[in-house]
Amino acid sequence: MTNPASSAAARSSLVSRAVVSAFAVTMIVALTWADAVGVGGARPVWWLLPLAVLVALRGTAESAGLFAARGVHVRWGVVMAATVAIVLSAAAGGAAFAAASTLSPLGTLGWTALACAAACGLVIAAEIPGYRPGDGALDRVTAGTFIALGLGLPLAFMVALRLLCVESLGPEERGPGHLGVLPLVSLIAVVKAGDILAYIVGSLVGRTKMAPLLSPGKTWEGAVGSLAGSLLAAWLVFEQAGFVAQARPWGGWPVFGLAVGIAGMVGDLAESLVKRELGAKDSGRILGGLGGVLDLIDSLAFAAPVAWLLWVASSAP
Repeated sequence: MTNPASSAAARSSLVSRAVVSAFAVTMIVALTWADAVGVGGARPVWWLLPLAVLVALRGTAESAGLFAARGVHVRWGVVMAATVAIVLSAAAGGAAFAAASTLSPLGTLGWTALACAAACGLVIAAEIPGYRPGDGALDRVTAGTFIALGLGLPLAFMVALRLLCVESLGPEERGPGHLGVLPLVSLIAVVKAGDILAYIVGSLVGRTKMAPLLSPGKTWEGAVGSLAGSLLAAWLVFEQAGFVAQARPWGGWPVFGLAVGIAGMVGDLAESLVKRELGAKDSGRILGGLGGVLDLIDSLAFAAPVAWLLWVASSAP
């Protein structure tokens, strides 16, 4: 017999997820369009960069809260600054702040490597003035570095994806549907289609647990649905959406769909591992039934570097 209270809670959660998802999709689509056409004369990624910074700030706060629940109180202001610096660094060497870049995609990420080194140094240096033996300084350094790099680097790769194919183009070539936003759009579409199909298939026919101790709700049937959704999204984006593009990621839509889709599932499980170890079900409640910002971008975190690598490999000599 179905528990009425349980059914009502499930319906409430589903409605909350739908409302928040609709709002998030609308906002992201609007900002992506504004960035693609250069509303107000903005350079590439200027419309999307503030969103990346907001995600970095909120994600850092949620991560710090998770660690605080286990007694590790990171210096969240320092860690926030370090995380945001890594995100911004991906734009520093590209078309966001220069008329054109002569560097290779790997070369533009040299700024990000420098920011990562500076972030690690900043987190450690913040512990030096007030150091006390046995005060947990090393725990704070470890947690702070994990947050800054684990959140900052994936967001930096997303910024790099937006700038990957526009650095040698003139302003007149950055119209709607141009290759400039395609790498970033392809990442989000493939990963989120996988998330949605995993949830639907897992809820309807999921029986075989994938990782019962780590994430009891995930099933192998849901994983198959996730890969099917990722492949379908990759095919639609690259073959049917009407993007005027002369380039494709290495291996085309099948490889991109599989590789990015699998990476997205691993990212989802990775966040489950972190939350399980820190004794939390969700990273926060700011997004209602979807949880926190970290719950929204967990699958993107592992998938972003994979997507970037496939796009760069397609243009390698």
